[in-house]
Amino acid sequence: MKLYREKLHTNSEYPFCLTAVRNLHELEFHPNVTFIVGENGTGKSTILESIAVAYGFNPEGGTKNFSFSSNNTHSDLYKHIKLVKGIKRPRDGFFLRAESFYNLATNIDELEVIESYGGVSLHQQSHGESFFAVFMNRFSGQGLYILDEPEAALSPSRQMAMLARIHELVEQESQFIIATHSPIIMAYPNSRILQVEENFNEVKYEQTEHYQTMRTFLNNTEKMLKILMEP
Repeated sequence: MKLYREKLHTNSEYPFCLTAVRNLHELEFHPNVTFIVGENGTGKSTILESIAVAYGFNPEGGTKNFSFSSNNTHSDLYKHIKLVKGIKRPRDGFFLRAESFYNLATNIDELEVIESYGGVSLHQQSHGESFFAVFMNRFSGQGLYILDEPEAALSPSRQMAMLARIHELVEQESQFIIATHSPIIMAYPNSRILQVEENFNEVKYEQTEHYQTMRTFLNNTEKMLKILMEP
């Protein structure tokens, strides 16, 4: 992904003022899995959204064949980027984002295509079950899958099951770009982790703030609770 900075007139307006965009020139993705991690509000979702829209996915999620829109709030960043694609063209693809999943589920019901998503209306399942059903049933391999905070609806055990499914799909020549806060999901070994700070920095799993914070909390729970709750 390349950002055409020479065409930008300002860095002070949204989305160009976001930390993830302000100093961005180019991102190189791992052929299997790339994680984009960082603090809330840095622009991870905006980056993913721009990639998805530039590739042809519906801004609120789904495949290239989805065209529903409940609230046209996606940024113009996609107009300023170029995606450098490989020789092989993906056979499948999906943009899955927690933020607008309800709208996606509604559109799937309206289109009467629930058989591709497990055969049960996503609205007749819990949020976590429906989110997982899309991931397990609709993703068919040899695809480009862009996931925005997939852990939002999933229990820790389901996040581990997602890791196994990601690996199955990677072995079927799939590529993932994932924005996440989950230390479980970002543990996938054959991947690249890009951490948003002042710039994008490639880091090892153990260097991520998410891993370090969770490890510190679990190893020193009583001490951490005392610090957090002291007046």
